[in-house]
Amino acid sequence: MLPISITKATALKEKPTDESKLGFGKIFTDHMFLMDYEEGRGWYDARIVPYANFSLDPATTVFHYGQAIFEGSKCYRRADGGLQLFRPQDNLARMTRSAKRMGMPALDEETALEGLKQLILIEKDWVPHQEGTSLYIRPTMIATDVMLGVHAARHYLFYIILDPVGSYYKDGLKPVGIYVEDEYVRAVRGGTGFTKCAGNYAASILAGAIAEEKGFSQVLWLDGVEQKYVEEVGSMNMMFAYGSKIVTPALNGSILPGITRQSVLTLARQLGYETVETRLAIDDIFADAKSGKLTEAFGTGTAAVISPVGSLCRKDETIVIGDGNIGPVAQKLYDTLTGIQYGRIPDENNWIVRLS
Repeated sequence: MLPISITKATALKEKPTDESKLGFGKIFTDHMFLMDYEEGRGWYDARIVPYANFSLDPATTVFHYGQAIFEGSKCYRRADGGLQLFRPQDNLARMTRSAKRMGMPALDEETALEGLKQLILIEKDWVPHQEGTSLYIRPTMIATDVMLGVHAARHYLFYIILDPVGSYYKDGLKPVGIYVEDEYVRAVRGGTGFTKCAGNYAASILAGAIAEEKGFSQVLWLDGVEQKYVEEVGSMNMMFAYGSKIVTPALNGSILPGITRQSVLTLARQLGYETVETRLAIDDIFADAKSGKLTEAFGTGTAAVISPVGSLCRKDETIVIGDGNIGPVAQKLYDTLTGIQYGRIPDENNWIVRLS
């Protein structure tokens, strides 16, 4: 593990006073963690420094060839005031897998995790207290060569920034409407769909805007070859409940292997639900919703944890799932997982990393 130097900010930002108005991705803390990579030298200069702009040459390769990956996780404040992380080592391990596919160097996960811990302890007063709030963690790696030419860079920057975020559900777990995208595709097997690279999200923006214009909150992507099989929602993995059986698309190389997805499947089995990972045809989902066989649908992801889906729209057809409200399976999984994250329920899977 690399030594980590610390330079404290001399002027601190004013912290939010009304945690009900935090939102997401708008406020950033006083410090950030950085370390650099050079081919032949490896990772070096791990440091915590005051949050500031980067100075990058217009020819920096990340702008032109898209070598950029990131992660997302959270720090939670327990009722006793202590702080804890949820599976941070799994996020960093996934970042290394993303890096490999993008031709980028494997992350020094040990130094990154230690840097994250030290950074949060410095910024502990930024972790909000209100129910449902948290400190969002955004690790990122970008290529920083200054030259034009399509090949892997020799220099990279890894950094972590922190963002205090509000409750995803200010008014309770209300189901959302999802638009099924059947023209554009986001990813195909053999591509970068299983990574958290910036390009995947850029490819989803147009379809997301179209869905929003139609009154839907997110897009459900189908497979990139036949456009018949359910893959994932823009920021979530999808799950479907048939009574006490939970069915989710199998990981096939074009679907992000979500940390929350894996956690939900593990908890579901421990709670007595049957879980199935398989290929799901969108036509079958619509037919099962109409017949009543499909009782619930919900997304899983870091931001929302569990996001119940009340309806799906494909072309001009809209189906209501169940009675359109959050179902008992989604509610139980949400209560259990958030209970573990906030320290209200014992962690029997060794997912929690306590900081204080």
